[in-house]
Amino acid sequence: MTSSPSVVWLRDDLRVADNPALVAAVDRGEPVVVLVVLDDETPGIRPLGGAARWWLHHSLVALDGALRELGAGLTLRRGPAAEVLPAVVAEVGAGAVYWNRRYGKVPRDTDAALKAALRDEGLVAESFQANLLFEPWTVQTGQGQPFKVFTPFWRACLDRPEPRHPLDAPDAVRPPEAPPASDDLDAWQLLPTRPDWAAGLRETWTPGEAAALDALEEFATGHLADYGERDFPAQEATSRMSPRLRFGEVSPFQIWHRMRGDLPPASRERAQSFLREVVWREFNHTILFTSPDLATVSYRPEFEAFPWADVPESEVDAWRHGRTGVPLVDAGMRQLWTTGWMHNRVRMVTASFLIKNLLVDWRVGEQWFWDTLVDADEANNPANWQWTAGSGADAAPYFRVFNPVLQGEKFDKERNYVRAWVPEIDTDDYPEPMVDLKESRRRALDAYETMRRASPGSP
Repeated sequence: MTSSPSVVWLRDDLRVADNPALVAAVDRGEPVVVLVVLDDETPGIRPLGGAARWWLHHSLVALDGALRELGAGLTLRRGPAAEVLPAVVAEVGAGAVYWNRRYGKVPRDTDAALKAALRDEGLVAESFQANLLFEPWTVQTGQGQPFKVFTPFWRACLDRPEPRHPLDAPDAVRPPEAPPASDDLDAWQLLPTRPDWAAGLRETWTPGEAAALDALEEFATGHLADYGERDFPAQEATSRMSPRLRFGEVSPFQIWHRMRGDLPPASRERAQSFLREVVWREFNHTILFTSPDLATVSYRPEFEAFPWADVPESEVDAWRHGRTGVPLVDAGMRQLWTTGWMHNRVRMVTASFLIKNLLVDWRVGEQWFWDTLVDADEANNPANWQWTAGSGADAAPYFRVFNPVLQGEKFDKERNYVRAWVPEIDTDDYPEPMVDLKESRRRALDAYETMRRASPGSP
């Protein structure tokens, strides 16, 4: 009897445990092809930034190793997913295709068209909830509208049934007798070479599912107890799970139930605060679901009339590379450049400085973070930039301008974080601030008033 293999199409779900699409394929009882498509050609699919490409390479290496331990391996193909997936399905004579859902408009439209076409050909084509605890259409206001404010969204999530428990990894994954040809991962050229700027990333991170689960356990039994100190960037009090969630090396269901599970007493009281931050990620994906142009268009349309300054590229570059003369800003930007990650409190400070003290369009900063963050995703990166800009959902008011000096005095009083990243801070080599904070704040508020006058009815 000729087999009809199942194809599992993985995207931002690079794991074998708690992977509903993979479980469904194995349970079907036929050989399984596990496919990853690098689609940086489909219009509307945002190509990954440099740091995320570095992470993807190493995460795929780890996933291939995990699958080989189960008896299979990865099939890699590059090109538009709408063309590549049907080609692989035809090549292997597949009878079923499974994937886990995505929530941006172009990915959703691509998936819906593929599902319809595959079913029209008589194949099984199914998608699953795997990467959000609460899918966007399931959490709505009493009027059936999406939430625009986080706190009631959080409460509504808590009022819903408990998220499902994580699924076990399959015991084995049986490949076809003649697996399809696979691209060579190195040929994708995801890693930087000329120059190789990733030394700091290699020193900081170990991508992959096994490392992600180890990091979750280490956080749950260790640094979670210190989560009340998470605003202090010199403290090891945050989870650093964001890139692991972004690439799906760990699922939010695994995180949710680990936080609800057996924890040390000191950690137990902090778990709810951490889960609230996990649900903030879900809120951002809900915003993306209804505002697919979140990275390019202000969520609050009146901000499209904001009078951004014509700032010399040299000044923007000073911000990008931590040469502003403002210690906390420079420390954060250097941490980002070196490690591909920045402490969340400092992200807000550095973003506020660019947007409000330099009057640079938030989209410029969003693009830089997209290219340099290992955890940049299509929902959280633009939503959080718009939050700081005042143009987003449940955003900080524009007139809330983070004073980076006062923030440093409050959250890095001993300057341990600043000294770690700006060793020349107390020497003549460190420059004077590139702007006067008080004057630039006044200028920002004047620009905000100009926007308000140009957009009657804006807050």
